[in-house]
Amino acid sequence: MSRRAVAVRVEGIVQGVGFRPFVYGLATRLGLAGLVGNDERGVFIEVEGGSALVEEFLAALTGDPPPLAVIERISTGPAPVTGRRTFEIAPSVAGGDRHALVPPDVATCDACLRDLTDPADRRWGYAFTNCTGCGPRFTIVRDVPYDRANTTMAAFPMCADCAREYHDPADRRFHAQPVCCPACGPRLRLAGSAGSEGAGDPLERAVQALREGGVLAVKGLGGYHLAALAADEPAVAALRSRKHREDKPFAVMAGDPAAARRLCVVDPAEERLLTGPARPVVLLRRLPDAPVAPSVAPGNRWLGVLLPYTPLHHLLLRALGEPIVLTSGNVSDEPIAYRDDEALERLGGIADAFLAHDRPIHIRTDDSVVRIFRGRDLPIRRSRGYVPHPLPLARAAPRPVLACGAELKHTFCLVEEDRAFVSHHIGDLENYETLRSFTEGVEHFRRLFDITPEVVAHDLHPEYLSTKWALDMPDREDVDLIGVQHHHAHIASCLADNGAAGPVAGVAFDGLGYGSDGTLWGGEFLIADLAGFERAGHLTPVPMPGGATAIRQPWRMAAAYLDLAYDGDVPEDLDVVRRNAGQWAAVVALARRGGNAPLTSSMGRLFDAVAAVAGVRDAITYEGQAAVEFEQLADPAVDGAYPCGVLPAGTRFAVPGVELVRAVADDLRAGVPCDVVAARFHNAVARVVADGCALIREARGLSTVALSGGVFQNLLLLGRAVTLLEERGFTVLTHHRVPPNDGGVSLGQAAVAAALDRGDP
Repeated sequence: MSRRAVAVRVEGIVQGVGFRPFVYGLATRLGLAGLVGNDERGVFIEVEGGSALVEEFLAALTGDPPPLAVIERISTGPAPVTGRRTFEIAPSVAGGDRHALVPPDVATCDACLRDLTDPADRRWGYAFTNCTGCGPRFTIVRDVPYDRANTTMAAFPMCADCAREYHDPADRRFHAQPVCCPACGPRLRLAGSAGSEGAGDPLERAVQALREGGVLAVKGLGGYHLAALAADEPAVAALRSRKHREDKPFAVMAGDPAAARRLCVVDPAEERLLTGPARPVVLLRRLPDAPVAPSVAPGNRWLGVLLPYTPLHHLLLRALGEPIVLTSGNVSDEPIAYRDDEALERLGGIADAFLAHDRPIHIRTDDSVVRIFRGRDLPIRRSRGYVPHPLPLARAAPRPVLACGAELKHTFCLVEEDRAFVSHHIGDLENYETLRSFTEGVEHFRRLFDITPEVVAHDLHPEYLSTKWALDMPDREDVDLIGVQHHHAHIASCLADNGAAGPVAGVAFDGLGYGSDGTLWGGEFLIADLAGFERAGHLTPVPMPGGATAIRQPWRMAAAYLDLAYDGDVPEDLDVVRRNAGQWAAVVALARRGGNAPLTSSMGRLFDAVAAVAGVRDAITYEGQAAVEFEQLADPAVDGAYPCGVLPAGTRFAVPGVELVRAVADDLRAGVPCDVVAARFHNAVARVVADGCALIREARGLSTVALSGGVFQNLLLLGRAVTLLEERGFTVLTHHRVPPNDGGVSLGQAAVAAALDRGDP
């Protein structure tokens, strides 16, 4: 039988996922000789043996890889036949350009759970059990290649038993970089709010603290969480008060899928998400009798639920036997705490006790949040469990790109060739701490993936901290700057998310974005591809009395809209007028003068106005609150819709939102129930989307629509709009890998910058 040797290069997520043991096992089973190793590009293999067996080996590489491996490309070439007789794992090779991918953090696998719960196993009850199929990855990596010395586990020398497993190709912990056990690995500790540790088992004392109504800080994979018993109203209310989080829903961790089903309706797609390796928070339809305290998610039909994703979480939930609130360890608007000293300082006034450990977290990473739309993922926040897995670009970027993102729900994106590395969720760039998290994150990604940007993309808004940083970055003279309009970036992110290039009819509905004409946009119909856009239509602009104050107080938008809708003669019997009678005249006068009342075409602000008119709320405590609660008010069984004509406005068309506000107000004055009013408004906006896209198709022949922007997190609106568009023969692109909100803007900026750098027409 002829002997053949082949050199193989495997790129993708192939480090830290058991790929080398898989290759070793496959080669030895086939009786092949050679070697496998990690380097800065991925995995390299040399294999030799009978020609047919080598072919079988190459086919199996892609046919049956480890579950967590993501193979992007395999290249092969001839190698000299050496006559060697064994197959071995070679030492990792460092140096050179880095192209190896770092895997995301992975939820505890079933095999490790069995170890955790087996009294005969040496890792019984051990909170840091992991193997090549699970455990910390991105949050502990300092450098590549992904080896123990380049992680925060370097401070924990392996004991003899762990070393034996680590070096045994037949063991599932073979080259598992975070491998450890009670004899050599990290240890739990329980400290009081002042940092002092007491006697006794940390886990048992943590459980006792929760059962006694306490608030517990828990150190997770990417930072600290704050926990309380989900059914304990005084404890959850205390957590709300201390964290200064008035209304925004808390996530709930349930022990297993059965426990989740006692809280919410869970369909098969949602259960797939709940139990998958990423373990995001999944937004589920809450059961009316769900045993959770009223303060967990006040007035909300949906509940964010996640399952345990570390051994510590499993141990804690099993010991408690009931769900817990698990929310980010921060004061509202601050980034999540992840360093131990920082956590004590920042959370000492919130938590009664700290369940911590001595394994450092290298990079803070919040939980991801996902919901299901028509059986497919719709990310709301893409972070732990997904990052830093790159997203593929349909066409490669000529030069490396850094996209600096927007302001709210901030992410950044680094691109090299056809890989887009969208960062973990940073938060709202409104203070020094989040700005520092952004700049530290950029440096970490640049180092991990050896990317030195030559093109930097940024938002047009001159006051965004991300824009200011881009304009003043330290190596500014070495890069080309590209400003990308906010809503063009939204549509480009949807295109990139779907592997498309356009042109499309793009509908970008959000809160606010800086328009290319210097006004505030947000209800936009664009004709767009990656390289450029035209503004085809938009909501008719209205004033925002008080500027940013009108965002925090939606009744101000109601006042501006109603004044226009009724030509200055607003009926005084409207509840929103009565509730705000003391300031109404002054706010209307401000809107008419136009001083501190910038014009905006924002769909988000229209939702705010209608929500206030309907009595949902006059002031908000978190972004989008009025619109979220207005959606939940709507009766999905109602099919009727308010009329709203799409009007020519020069070379564009305009959507008169004042017509919708007038219709809502007239119905309410006539005694129409609020749930019917809310449904009719949603249906009207969905029809506006379809009518606007139909006008674009008539003018330009475009039959594909891309929907993006935070307003399309509204499932009622999204579902109705997609249905209407598809009934009219459109192909509809929606998000499924990055959020439609500003968390996806950085990907769109990067895709636009790459297209412009390529010189796309």
